[in-house]
Amino acid sequence: MISYDVSKRQAAHFLLKHQRLGPYRLPGGKASVYRYIRHVNCIQYDPLNITGHNHELVLQARIPGFVPGFAQELLYKDRLLLDGWDKNMSIYCTEDWPYFRRLRDSAAARHGSNEAVMALVHKVRAEIAARGPLSSLDLDFKDKVDWAWAPARLSRAALESMYYWGELSIHRRVHTRRYYDFTANLLPEVLLAEPEPNRAEESYHDWYVLRRIGAIGLLWNRSGDGWLGISGLKSGERAAAIRRLLLADSIREVRVEGIKPPLYVRTSDASDLETILNGRPGDNPFETGHYAAALAPLDNLIWDRELTRQLFGFHYRWEVYKPAGERSYGYYVLPLLYNDRFAARFEPVLNRASCELVIRNWWWEAGEGPHISGLLETAKSAVSSLALSLGAVRITASPPAAAQSGIEEWNE
Repeated sequence: MISYDVSKRQAAHFLLKHQRLGPYRLPGGKASVYRYIRHVNCIQYDPLNITGHNHELVLQARIPGFVPGFAQELLYKDRLLLDGWDKNMSIYCTEDWPYFRRLRDSAAARHGSNEAVMALVHKVRAEIAARGPLSSLDLDFKDKVDWAWAPARLSRAALESMYYWGELSIHRRVHTRRYYDFTANLLPEVLLAEPEPNRAEESYHDWYVLRRIGAIGLLWNRSGDGWLGISGLKSGERAAAIRRLLLADSIREVRVEGIKPPLYVRTSDASDLETILNGRPGDNPFETGHYAAALAPLDNLIWDRELTRQLFGFHYRWEVYKPAGERSYGYYVLPLLYNDRFAARFEPVLNRASCELVIRNWWWEAGEGPHISGLLETAKSAVSSLALSLGAVRITASPPAAAQSGIEEWNE
């Protein structure tokens, strides 16, 4: 079995390269959106839109000049990307549709037992067949049913059930509202006819474990958010899949100095790790340039919060579901990545009426701040890139944020 011994800094550099961050950013343009998602398998979608949706924040950190329209076109015009369930709500490549057949079959069995929902399904089919793509508000079924987080309109429950089992897909989104159409109208017939590629449960587990390792770059065999969303994969099944993947040389072990459990890398990505391990003095791009990016709260790089803490020394929690009085920082706070470390976190809000990006709060990490050469201007550039992707015409900061950041003037 091939394994690697690496320092934390080498592991961090590999992750940044794998995640196409800093000096490893992709070229500008729509094609890079697909290229990145194909590389990491999926990115998370979240309906909250405080400063752009989560997937838009993920992409703007990696693709210069990214605008939300790139993802919209790939999802709802080109149909090369798909709204679906992977690591919770996600966006993944349409070509992966057959691999999730057992997930859809499981949803059909689960939701098919809801009598109230099933009584409405045939009516929903008739409405969409007659009228075309519809949202829940287009259907006049106002009765409530217990659903997910809270009681919901029966029309929503029926549409979502049909979406979960694959009969419907998202035709388009208007803000967070989903309009559904028959999947047969949106995806190629040949793709829909493909059988489940992983007929045996073991091969399905192996595929999913390999997929999830690739989504981050390095991952360990311990519970955490990095493994969320894989139905039926408990710790025992996960450990067995890792053993099989190691024996097949589909993954390799990575021992990181100071971290007890081993990490794992896809063998197809091992050459990038070897390049970093074999680097000569002067090869480190972080020693010759300055790079910064505002990351999404659900960015692939920080899916496993404990791994992020141990590798980067950065403890991040998304506090949107915490009562205001229990938050350590703020409601929707973004990490700021600077070179190969996390230097700050800040709380931005997009004022859509004035097209203004407002920085409410700013917190430097211990030891970081305006005294670090190059950090201040690079941080300002990262926030400017974020504003550009959002279509904001100016950036302003509250007095506390201006004082905390040390940036006297935000606008160019």
